[in-house]
Amino acid sequence: MDEEPPRKRMVRPPSGGGDGRAPAQRLKTAKQRTPSSQAWLSRQLNDPFVTEAKAKGYRSRAAFKLTEIDDRYRVIGRGARVIDLGCAPGGWLQVLLARGAGAVVGVDLLEVDPLPPAIIVQADFTDPGCGERLAALLGGAPDLILSDMAPNTTGHRQTDHIRIIGLIEAAIDFARLNLKPGGAFVSKAFQGGEIAGLIAALKREFDEVRMVKPKASRAESSEVYLVALGFRSPHP
Repeated sequence: MDEEPPRKRMVRPPSGGGDGRAPAQRLKTAKQRTPSSQAWLSRQLNDPFVTEAKAKGYRSRAAFKLTEIDDRYRVIGRGARVIDLGCAPGGWLQVLLARGAGAVVGVDLLEVDPLPPAIIVQADFTDPGCGERLAALLGGAPDLILSDMAPNTTGHRQTDHIRIIGLIEAAIDFARLNLKPGGAFVSKAFQGGEIAGLIAALKREFDEVRMVKPKASRAESSEVYLVALGFRSPHP
């Protein structure tokens, strides 16, 4: 699931003279907006990744996070089978298709506009039977499992953090049960005390594990991505 709220405001790429930098965009009005909403809209207006996403036709700026990870670690193989957990609004699906993935299945709680030939399922990934359904739709063991999931927040920091960790653990369990030997796993995570345990769990199943903060992840955010390569055959 993308880190941006459903409503987005984007601006066109700057043009004209000067030093080549666009002047900071200001909100025309703050009427009836909360301070947090005003801050988010201001970041969107002045975010170069938002502008570039619009110019390239990506559904979200998060597409650049996956492109950077793939540029560094080559996780998207030509013809690969891929499952994308938390795929809304579809930016990662676009990257997967553009980079040659052969079969792609995405799932999200939110409705996602069609993006053929990807198969998109609107469901709760944690519901019983959902994981098996995704694997069946893919038509074979996935070479790559992606997770950009984030829970619906309650506003209670500790509760929200527990939910985030629970989703990551569920994604790791799904990868452990379904990934093709030698496959890769990429998951959004957040820096904190529990991340060491997540990395340790991945190292028991994968040959190589890296923690990455893509350039498109905002500097003030604790968001990072765990990249696990070389899945070992399931233990007997």
